[in-house]
Amino acid sequence: MATYHLDARLAQEIVARTMQIIDSNINVMDARGRIIGSGDQERIGELHEGALLALSQARIVEIDEGVARHLHGVRPGINLPLKIDGTIVGVIGLTGNPGQLRTYGELVCMTAEMMLEQARLLHMLAQDSRLQEELVLNLIRAEEVTPALSEWAQRLGIDIHQPRVAALVEVDSGQFGVDSAMAELQQLQNLLTTPERNNLIAIVSLTEMVVLKPALNSHGRWDAEEHRRRVDTLFSRMTESGRLRVRIALGNFFTGPGGIARSWRTACTTMAVGKQRLPEERRYFYPDLMLPVLLDSLRGGWQANELVRPLAKLKAMDGNGLLRRTLIAWFRHNVQPTPTAKALFIHRNTLEYRLNRISDMTGLNLSNFDDRLLLYVALQLDDDA
Repeated sequence: MATYHLDARLAQEIVARTMQIIDSNINVMDARGRIIGSGDQERIGELHEGALLALSQARIVEIDEGVARHLHGVRPGINLPLKIDGTIVGVIGLTGNPGQLRTYGELVCMTAEMMLEQARLLHMLAQDSRLQEELVLNLIRAEEVTPALSEWAQRLGIDIHQPRVAALVEVDSGQFGVDSAMAELQQLQNLLTTPERNNLIAIVSLTEMVVLKPALNSHGRWDAEEHRRRVDTLFSRMTESGRLRVRIALGNFFTGPGGIARSWRTACTTMAVGKQRLPEERRYFYPDLMLPVLLDSLRGGWQANELVRPLAKLKAMDGNGLLRRTLIAWFRHNVQPTPTAKALFIHRNTLEYRLNRISDMTGLNLSNFDDRLLLYVALQLDDDA
């Protein structure tokens, strides 16, 4: 197990804590014998020969007045090696009469070593957390699980082959300044991991977080409705805990190589499409927006330009948007004339007249399935839909 390297910040913290135990100046020296923490700030940076003796001989070194006169940068006192897992990482020195300090020396040393151990454990936890985040960021980009990724996950105790579905969590970008954005994301991260859900989480940007959720329920089945309920529960907890305003998009669940990366891509597109089509909503689910999400990749290509050309003709001649709204209502009611006319508060003959005008303007026959499909797809690609 790797040792924790003693740094100046921790050394000064040890000094402050131990000087509350004993009325004596405390020095903390690193593994090279240099003072990096002291109750006497003027001594920081000095080489302490007493510490060098304690380091080289791996023992407690007591220095009285006579010995101190022959050593550089040394005052009477006692110097005790600081150890973690049996490895000496520094020295703690108490200034004063060695005989009087002997009683307190081991207590002070024990306190310092407990602080070192705690710092080492926190360091390891933080390191594991960073490594886990990096693993997640690699998984959402990986088309296959490589041996290196498998070894990485095994080192962190993560079952990389557990089926997972990706969710994108987005904090409102205008809600906070840069200084507080990360703190808010970390608060959200705590909500997503407590109670233990076995979620894998990584912060993607100042406003975005990826959550890889276990996909299958206790019976080993994919249950989309259960995931909806969990998202609703999360929103309730966020409302109770503070002022966070977020959006969540849950992607599709895929099995096989690259499934997590594909799930992440569908989550990102579901978020983009959901915000454009349903800006008042805060939760978006891939099954609800499947067709526009799948068509989104066509945007900017010649195929999309061809698909929207008939609708563009209609929009150019439909100044007040009446015919376009009629078309949307017609598709929304499964091209059934009676429910459509009722929803629009018009007579069926009026509806038929409008549909005929749409056919004339677009050059498409609405009684033909392929032509209907072309208009329906065009509406899915329409930013104003």
